[in-house]
Amino acid sequence: MKIRSMILGSVLVLSVNSLSWAGMFDKDVELSSLPPKVQDAINQHAQGGKIDSIEQEKSDGKLTVYEVEVKKPDGKEFEFKVDENGTLISLDKD
Repeated sequence: MKIRSMILGSVLVLSVNSLSWAGMFDKDVELSSLPPKVQDAINQHAQGGKIDSIEQEKSDGKLTVYEVEVKKPDGKEFEFKVDENGTLISLDKD
């Protein structure tokens, strides 16, 4: 029983520790600093909304992914991600 508790405790500590490192290497970037095909994709998917922020992240340590937060003229906000090729990876509308 003690071994099970120790293992469970270790798993919890490692889980919390990995979550705290998850966004540590993300960095804010400006649209104008991105490759043209990424800029085009971001502008297309922003659908005329105001781009509030763009974060650059590494996916699986290799592929660069850009997480974009957008505010539409009606006040609604949404996020999406595009990869370094300008391909839409995910779209999250509130």
